[in-house]
Amino acid sequence: MTDTRLLHTVGARAVEWLWAHRDGFRLETDVDPETGFLERFKPIGELALVCKVLFREGAAGSVQAELARRLLDHVWRDTLDGGRMLVRGQRIEPISPIPFEVYLPFRELGYSQPDIEHAARLNHRLESWTSFETTPTRRLGLSTFQRRFGLTPHPSEHEALTTTWLARTPEPWTVEGHIAYDVTHAVFHLTDWGENPDGLPPDLADYLAAWLPAWIDDWLDLQRWDLLGELLVVDACLPRPTLHEDAWAAFAAAQQPDGAMPAVRAMPVTDDRDELFDLIYHPTLVAAFASTLATSRSLSQLAQAAS
Repeated sequence: MTDTRLLHTVGARAVEWLWAHRDGFRLETDVDPETGFLERFKPIGELALVCKVLFREGAAGSVQAELARRLLDHVWRDTLDGGRMLVRGQRIEPISPIPFEVYLPFRELGYSQPDIEHAARLNHRLESWTSFETTPTRRLGLSTFQRRFGLTPHPSEHEALTTTWLARTPEPWTVEGHIAYDVTHAVFHLTDWGENPDGLPPDLADYLAAWLPAWIDDWLDLQRWDLLGELLVVDACLPRPTLHEDAWAAFAAAQQPDGAMPAVRAMPVTDDRDELFDLIYHPTLVAAFASTLATSRSLSQLAQAAS
């Protein structure tokens, strides 16, 4: 059985690094709107989702949980200006779902910005929001987010799922690059980021259980730590997680002493602090996410074994 202490340590170190580099969750307010003011919201939304998982699972230590809450307070108050920067982003691109996607996990954790909620309800009535062109997996995510917000999903989650790569269970050896991320994120959305493993249809759970070990071995050999971390999350989202011991040992060994996780092979070399953050924040967030779910599942397995 995978060492629970090792699983937990990966997440604790990742959260420490994220807190120490919290200024990396920044916005570029003077950027040309056409070149991506809203793009800088992505790290913030991902941070909120991972922190929500950490609080929900209850597997974090008191220090880790306190740092996660302070991180959220920092980005909400200082980076998002109490949510007003999300309102600004919504006014720049009125039918963009990005402000809504970023806002929802904050809302679920007790933060509030009425103008974004008003915009979400207004956009939900527009054909333009449903017609907004995006990938099938992201469309599935938007449908799940609408349901969690209290809106009727358009399209329905079932309809959105049918158009995804995962729902069609194609040849497993074609899982490369962005396809692999489509697979992992489809699982995240279907299970509400690990909260509801039963949200994964049984046929898809069987497909993943059959092929996940091979995918994990492939990405481990390539030292693709970012994707390996997401596949370890998928494992923890399955009804019967395996908690791959060898993969977890290598994943933990790739983590730096300060908690940072490289995306591929070794840490990038740069003297630019902002550039470094942009290169490694995501694998470090993934490390915290994977660690939280795996620690929770490991503790559950220990409790079952003792009963």
